[in-house]
Amino acid sequence: MTYRAEYVIGDLQGCYAAFVDLLDKIQFDPNQDKIWFVGDIVARGEDSLATLRHVKQLCEQGAAQTVLGNHDINLIAVWRGFAPLKDKDKTRPIFEAEDCTELMDWLRKQPLLLMPNKDTVMVHAGIPPHWSVKQAKGYAREVEVQLSSSLKQLDRVLPHLYSNDADEWSESLHGFTRIRAITNYLTRMRLCKQDGTLELSFKSSLSDEMPKDFSPWFDWEVERKHKILFGHWAALKAEIDLPHARALDAGCVWGNSLLAYRLSDGKVFTTSDKCPK
Repeated sequence: MTYRAEYVIGDLQGCYAAFVDLLDKIQFDPNQDKIWFVGDIVARGEDSLATLRHVKQLCEQGAAQTVLGNHDINLIAVWRGFAPLKDKDKTRPIFEAEDCTELMDWLRKQPLLLMPNKDTVMVHAGIPPHWSVKQAKGYAREVEVQLSSSLKQLDRVLPHLYSNDADEWSESLHGFTRIRAITNYLTRMRLCKQDGTLELSFKSSLSDEMPKDFSPWFDWEVERKHKILFGHWAALKAEIDLPHARALDAGCVWGNSLLAYRLSDGKVFTTSDKCPK
C-alpha cells in the first residue's frame, strides 16, 4: 500500500495528551497515513492505559506498527509476576483494566526490529557496531519467538532477560544468556566499545564524562547502508541526525516535546502540549 505520509514517533512513555496533540499536529488520517513507533509505549506518562489501547488499535487497523522497548518488556514481566510494579511507572491502571490480558497478549507479540523501507531500520535502542542489519534482524527474531510463544515458555525466559552485568557477545552464546544479550543490545544499549562490549549504567548526555573506552554506539565508524531510527536515549533530546542514525526520543516524559519524523523527507514535527514532569 502507498501511504500519503509515514511518520516515526519517539518514545510515548504513556504521555497520552501529547500523543493526541501530535496526531493532530501532523493531521494524521489512519486511512491514508502510517505511524512507526520506536517502542516504550508505556511507563511514566499520565495515561499509559489509553496510550497502549490507542497504539494497539492503530496497529490492528494497519495504520501503525511498533517495536518493543525496554519499558514494554518490563511491563510484560510485571504482568507475569517477574518484576515489581513500581509507582514511578504509572502503569497500574493497565493491570486493573478488563482488557489487560488482551492488551498484554498483543504487546508480547510485537517485534524488536522493523524495516519501514529498504533504506531504514527501526529498533528501540540501536544496533551495535559489530552487527550487520541482517544479523540484527535474525537475532531480533530469536527474542521475538521466545516472547510470543506459549505463556509457559514466556515465563521461562522472562526471569533471565535483564542483568546490569552486560554479557560479552559471542555467536556461540546460547540459551537464556544469548536471549538476554540480544535484548540488551536492541532495547537498552547507549554506550559500547567497538567490539560491542556494553555499558548499561550511563544515561546522561553526550557532554557528560563517559566511562573509559566507551562511546555512543552510533559513533563507531561502521559502514551502513541503512539509516537506524531509534529512541530510548532521552538525554540526546532527539538531536542526533547522522547519515546512519537518527535519534527520536525528545524526552517528552521529562517535560519536553513528543516528536514525529516524516520518512519521506526527514521533516520533524513536535508537540505544543508537553508531558508534565
